Amino acid sequence: MEIINVTTGKSLAREARLADSFFSRLKGLLGTKSLLMGEGLVIRPCNSIHTFGMSYSIDVVFAADGDRVTRAVSCLEPGRMLASRGSRYVVELPAGTIARTGTKPGDQLRLG
Repeated sequence: MEIINVTTGKSLAREARLADSFFSRLKGLLGTKSLLMGEGLVIRPCNSIHTFGMSYSIDVVFAADGDRVTRAVSCLEPGRMLASRGSRYVVELPAGTIARTGTKPGDQLRLG
C-alpha cells in the first residue's frame, strides 16, 4: 500500500505492508535486516511499539482515527519503546523519511 502525507504532498512509502493480525503485529519488523527507502510497515491497531531485537534505526509515525499524525519520531534506535495516547495505528519507516517528507503532528495521511 502507498502512504501519502497529504499535508506536504510527499510519499512516505510506496510499498508498505499491513500488520493487522495478532501474529503479524507481534512480529513487526523483527527478523528484517533493513527497510529500504519507499518501504514501510503499518501496524493496526497499535499505540505503542518497541525496537528490542532490531539492528537498525527507524522513523515512527503514530496516527489517530481520521489518519491524523499524533506523533512523529525520527531515528528511533534499537532497544527503545514509544507510545502515543490516542493513536490507532503506527507507520514504521526507514530512518530519514520524516525529515525528507517534513512530516509532523497534525499532518493528514492517506493510506491506499
